Amino acid sequence: MRKVHFIGIGGTGMSAIALLLLEKGWQVSGTDRSASRYFDAVTAKGAYTLLGHSPELALEADLIVRSSAVRDEDPEVVAAREKGIPVLKRSEFLPGLTAGYQTLAVAGSHGKTTCTAMLVTMLRGLNADPTFILGAQIRPLGTNAHAGSSDLFVIEADEYDYMFLGLSPKISLLTNVEYDHPDFFTTPDAYSAAFAAFIRRTQPGGAVIACAEDEGVRNLLQNEDFESIQMLTYGYSAECTYQVQNVHWNGDGYDFSLIHTPSRQDLGDFVLKIPGRHNLLNAAGALAVLHQLGLNPAGACESLADFKGTERRFDKVCHSGDTVVINDYGHHPTQLDLTLEAARELYPDHCLWAVWEPHTFSRTDRMQTAFTIALQRADRVVILPTYAARETVETDTPKRIAEDIPGSKAACFQGFAEAANFVAEQANGLNVVIVFSAGKGPEFAQMLCQKLDVRRQND
Repeated sequence: MRKVHFIGIGGTGMSAIALLLLEKGWQVSGTDRSASRYFDAVTAKGAYTLLGHSPELALEADLIVRSSAVRDEDPEVVAAREKGIPVLKRSEFLPGLTAGYQTLAVAGSHGKTTCTAMLVTMLRGLNADPTFILGAQIRPLGTNAHAGSSDLFVIEADEYDYMFLGLSPKISLLTNVEYDHPDFFTTPDAYSAAFAAFIRRTQPGGAVIACAEDEGVRNLLQNEDFESIQMLTYGYSAECTYQVQNVHWNGDGYDFSLIHTPSRQDLGDFVLKIPGRHNLLNAAGALAVLHQLGLNPAGACESLADFKGTERRFDKVCHSGDTVVINDYGHHPTQLDLTLEAARELYPDHCLWAVWEPHTFSRTDRMQTAFTIALQRADRVVILPTYAARETVETDTPKRIAEDIPGSKAACFQGFAEAANFVAEQANGLNVVIVFSAGKGPEFAQMLCQKLDVRRQND
């Protein structure tokens, strides 16, 4: 089976699988509703792609892989099933894709993209050359997928639509567990149960490495039975299997060390040049995976120090005059909160702006109070129109959030141009503007950078 068609090929997860298959020499085709940088990337690598529906193109394939957003009534799905062509979700396709590899799966409500990228970067620094797929391009590799030469397969394990239940990891890394995706997981209990099921898919003789600093992880480990699975932890406590010590903010990043507490082995001194104490924990988790693989974490010091993150994760897109503009994928209250905290640490003298594009009405409604609290970390708040994604029922929750933020420092806008003009006009002195978006935020950031440049040239 060498010809695969992807419905929704421009998505981050789907495009990564498509790029990997192309690198392995498979024939790949795909469709999507609209163009994107990921759609363009797979096209440039040799996939035959079309915008819109194309049942005719789908019928030329041996197998169809569809994104979670594609429904049963999709014309390509209907046509393929009528002809007897298998139509799989990612979770159903992954067992075949990862067969024969040692799978290293990074799961969690937050941080899994960055943690996966750290692990990939350090393995490459140790000349391990893993196969990998994740949901964002790794800087400076410029890709989110690669077919490596080793038997290691590093994958960002997404919980949405139970994607990660298609994996049987040798090592499962769990960054945190906090309720999300209310459009799919109707209750927090259903969400936690999915992570418990993922942990139980860890192979016999393998290990789960979990962040003990996270309340959701602690609750999961306490309330579920994982007796047959080797459970290891990382964090700041001496009770953790892997303990982060000697943390020092050097003005540009962190210096820290990592101890394997059962053996009292000092695994090395490290430097991390991306902000946020949550990223310290991400680094500790990735280093713990190296140690469990029998590799020397200290040998990855240089590659970790050189790690520059991934696109749309605290991604500086321009510095116009005294204003820095940053793209960030944050779309959950905790993500906004931690990123704003990191920005305060990195830019203590700047006016901190949070420009937020709500992602799905259901998440915004369910987490209204948490969003209101998180956004108050910023000095100024701008709320853009909601990116509905797969949803159609609109609500006015963002407007209520803006009204509930004290001090009249929040404003809602109906369009990008209006909001960008407002920020460009108001951003006087030292400013850092973080555009939080899992949707069209990069388009807004680009527009804002252009308007800031025009203002600076006219001043």
